[in-house]
Amino acid sequence: MNQALGIFRALADSTRLRILALLRAMELSVGELAQVLGQSQPRVSRHVKILCDAGLAERRKEGSWVFVALGDAGRTAPVFAALDAWREPNHWTVADEARLAAVRADRASAANEWFEAHAGDWDAIRSLHVAESEVEAAMGRVLGDAPLGSLIDIGTGTGRMLELFAPRAETALGIDRSSEMLRLARAKLADLTNAELRQADLYALPLADGGADTAILHHVLHFAQQPGAAIAEAARVLGAGGRLLIADFAPHEREELRSKDAHARLGFSDDQILGWFESYGLAPVLVETLEGGELTVKLWLGRKTGQGEERVKAA
Repeated sequence: MNQALGIFRALADSTRLRILALLRAMELSVGELAQVLGQSQPRVSRHVKILCDAGLAERRKEGSWVFVALGDAGRTAPVFAALDAWREPNHWTVADEARLAAVRADRASAANEWFEAHAGDWDAIRSLHVAESEVEAAMGRVLGDAPLGSLIDIGTGTGRMLELFAPRAETALGIDRSSEMLRLARAKLADLTNAELRQADLYALPLADGGADTAILHHVLHFAQQPGAAIAEAARVLGAGGRLLIADFAPHEREELRSKDAHARLGFSDDQILGWFESYGLAPVLVETLEGGELTVKLWLGRKTGQGEERVKAA
């Protein structure tokens, strides 16, 4: 009874209902919520606290930013089922969706500008963070000696992962949103006859469900606006028993990377990654920590179990 009362009290405000609808679409920072809602950050923060206290939302601090996501599905799913059943025309919905599209565009524009400006020295920038040779050797050990089957490298950049692992695959596909990156990758991979490059978004991979045996996200996830959605999409294209290997940074406080290098996230904890694995039907196989360099690199390997498949398709 107390849980129900807390939830209904939290929902008894139009702004908080709008916040839930926005978080249903994507995870947002408090500043971005304020931008969409047209309200001050302190006021939005108070609304967010009420939703979090009721278990309908969750906050996560990254440097000076606070990101807000939906709470546990056990609490939010019945709420959304009721709201969907009671849906009625609302002028706020149209306005909020338009402003949310502007937030997406701002994020994408900032990332694209950086990628286009730094495409030529992307490999060198990666090497500044941690010894890339160490990361590559560890990835090879984690994947083992078995054939990789159908391989997809998500956010292939200049194609380094395909250069390393495509020779062990039957077919290899590298996708990237940047045409300049793909131009550089094509020059590097000219001798790989089984490798294909496509311009595509990591949230909409150009593969059917179960079309891949191995997927790689190498130093890509910290650029993602919605890392959970990126993992869900990677899981979608994996067949039963398929593997997803993520190489990315552990949590850190290097705030300058957000503005200087367009990092959307300042690293990921094991709990975050393994929580997404569980949500999207991936069983954890291995977690490895690579210390050294300016930042700590983590490797997470998951195997597709088939559980959570419906949630993957709905993401």
